[in-house]
Amino acid sequence: MEASDSWTPTFVVGQHESDRKLPVSLDTVQRVHDCNYDVVTTPITTSEFHSNVLTLIASHLCSLERPVQDACGTLATSQNTKPLAIPSLSLSDSHLSPNGSLGNVIAITSKWIDLCSPDPLIADVSRQILMHEVAYAAFCGVSYVIIQGPRLHHGSLRGEGLMYYARTIQEVLNVAPYIQVHIWFQMTDNPSAETTDIGNLAPFARAEYLHQQDPTVSIDPDEFGTWDAWDAVRRVCKHHSRLFVALTLPKYLPSAPVQSRWLSEPVHILTIDGNVFVKNQKGYPVLSRVHQGLISRFMRLKVQPWIILCDVGPIPDPFQQSDESPTPAEAVQRLGPNFSKKNYDPTPHLSYIRYLQTKQPPRTPMERFGVGYQDFLQAPLQPLTVNLESVTYEVFEKDPIKYEWYERAIAKALKDWIAKKKTTSSPDGRVVVAVVGAGRGPLVTRAIRASVEAGVDIEMWAVEKNQNAFVHLQRQNKTIWAGSVNLAQSDMRSWKGPHRVALRGSDGQDASTLHYPVDIFVSELLGSFGDNELSPECLDGVTHLLNPDHGISIPASYSAHLTPISSPRLHADVTAQSASNPAAPETPYVVMLHAFDFLSTVQPASGTAGPKSSNGQNSLPSNKITKTPTPPPTFETPTPIVHTAWSFSHPNSNIPPPSRSSSVLSNAHNVRQTRLTFPCRERGVCHGLGGYFETVLYDDVELSTNPVTMDTKSEGMISWFPIYFPLKTPLHVPENSEVVVTMYRQTDDRKVWYEWIVEVYELREGMGNGVRKLRVAMSEFHSSIKDGCLM
Repeated sequence: MEASDSWTPTFVVGQHESDRKLPVSLDTVQRVHDCNYDVVTTPITTSEFHSNVLTLIASHLCSLERPVQDACGTLATSQNTKPLAIPSLSLSDSHLSPNGSLGNVIAITSKWIDLCSPDPLIADVSRQILMHEVAYAAFCGVSYVIIQGPRLHHGSLRGEGLMYYARTIQEVLNVAPYIQVHIWFQMTDNPSAETTDIGNLAPFARAEYLHQQDPTVSIDPDEFGTWDAWDAVRRVCKHHSRLFVALTLPKYLPSAPVQSRWLSEPVHILTIDGNVFVKNQKGYPVLSRVHQGLISRFMRLKVQPWIILCDVGPIPDPFQQSDESPTPAEAVQRLGPNFSKKNYDPTPHLSYIRYLQTKQPPRTPMERFGVGYQDFLQAPLQPLTVNLESVTYEVFEKDPIKYEWYERAIAKALKDWIAKKKTTSSPDGRVVVAVVGAGRGPLVTRAIRASVEAGVDIEMWAVEKNQNAFVHLQRQNKTIWAGSVNLAQSDMRSWKGPHRVALRGSDGQDASTLHYPVDIFVSELLGSFGDNELSPECLDGVTHLLNPDHGISIPASYSAHLTPISSPRLHADVTAQSASNPAAPETPYVVMLHAFDFLSTVQPASGTAGPKSSNGQNSLPSNKITKTPTPPPTFETPTPIVHTAWSFSHPNSNIPPPSRSSSVLSNAHNVRQTRLTFPCRERGVCHGLGGYFETVLYDDVELSTNPVTMDTKSEGMISWFPIYFPLKTPLHVPENSEVVVTMYRQTDDRKVWYEWIVEVYELREGMGNGVRKLRVAMSEFHSSIKDGCLM
């Protein structure tokens, strides 16, 4: 096994107590590290500050008259919104102070404020408190702050104050330029789980600003409700680079689409409450298999979130028994009758998370290959105008599948050639095989191997325009291929084909060159979208050299495929590039899609939410730690709906002849257009399109990057990342809607580019049983003509 196969992700684990009374000091941080935690949380303000604020609010409300509407019917009058100034923090209001330990401390803002309150007085007081806390934390040198997520329910109101909240977060980001802000969200919006603790400011909202909820009417949970709130906040803050999510994992996980959506977001902290753990047969706290699987997926992201364990017990003193910590006997009693006293662990939840860290499965070949490239935007190659460096060729050649499949295809074609008794083009009866665009020669090596495997002699040609790569081919021919390969340094489109010199005179002075066709062309010109690196144009340029009766092209055909995706990370990166490159939002990028979500999917066959059993029998069976990583728990992600945009076949019998007025071959036959419809059950945001390809090399030998077919056609292939077609402005996709993509492949005989437009249609009930489509969003017209692929 390669060394990289033993990769273990880094778990940064923290400890959080909801009701931490004592200050977090240097000694506390040292105890945290001694217990094998990495970070610890601390409230910014004290309970004394909380009490003082409650007193101020109560006194102020008593001095106000009952809110009344003005002549315009609004309550937002100066009298009704008479402000209450919250004084800045004093010594007794916070235990925080500047010190060297704050690099390991996450500051928690007050959970009792209500930035979303429909009462402008309460909303403004909450805003002042938050600004005081964040400003003081920034002064002390805190780097990480967690802010309670928006309160989405006030009586019958749902999400009414969200814009107040978002505007305040934007202000926080401006006031604290060096702090990473994390908004603390639940995975789903469940109104029944939204409780109001004693001292919370929400109940102080005046009745005149609330819509009283009918007690007989219940508000349904919304699986995407909290994600929707996060998306609104993120948009108001313009995808700020220091704004992240702290996500709470519930005891029962939501559906797979919800999990996939959060995996596409900048979740930098996962919080796990102690009650999420279940006990195994020995009374040890463990997580269900579905929780393990979700954590494993998060830990395979480019940026791995920190894990914060909430209310799993105080920090024990590693050297002495503190008054706060339970005695070993008390701990054993809490953990259950099956727990062995000799195995007492003062931090069992932490130990389990550390165990889980060691059990992460090895990365897939694609994950190992793509280290550092996850969600990294790369402009497509210009293969006809730019000579590639050796390291670029070397990266392509690491693929364990592609060249093996090419060898199979060539061997199969050679066997069929002989079996079908086809005539060959070589003067000596051998099958003429030419690798066009040979690079450093991997396909040449594979063709020679295929010849040996098939037992068919070949006349081997290698054509390469890159003069630097050609030197390497010459060296390969001398040292590896024993001079058996005929080399031609030329652009394949201007190559005149295989040839031999025929002598006419006995003195050898008069000679002529005999040209003859190629029987099998082999090429690896495909890009991430199949045709985006001009494979059609290049192969059209050599089609006239192919055996007119029996000629074979490997690949024989390829098709381009599309699906709409949500990727906030890519959108933010494209937007950032726009400042220096105005064409960035209209450039197709090659990218290893990682933190993204498919918007159009087929529902999984079975659900994935919740633990398998109440006793955790499908989780870790005991606290025994083994060294062998186990496969991740199965997680049935929704299967994306990926449609075919267009296709190309070779040899192409429909190439038009050159016009009499121009020697340039028309490329109009390689223009394509398509209009594709993608059903979307769940709401989301479309940031762009994911592009893939499939190719038939020969007969039933196929390659695919299409996520629907890649595992059955070429599992483990790593040569190609998908292509990403961005949208300048993200499009909101409502529930029960359709995303319609119109795309063109255009050419002016000098270069090739793409054009795309995306529309969103909401499906509504029409007359009778019909469905009416209402267009609710449409993108701008996008064109990559400025960065088109030069011919």
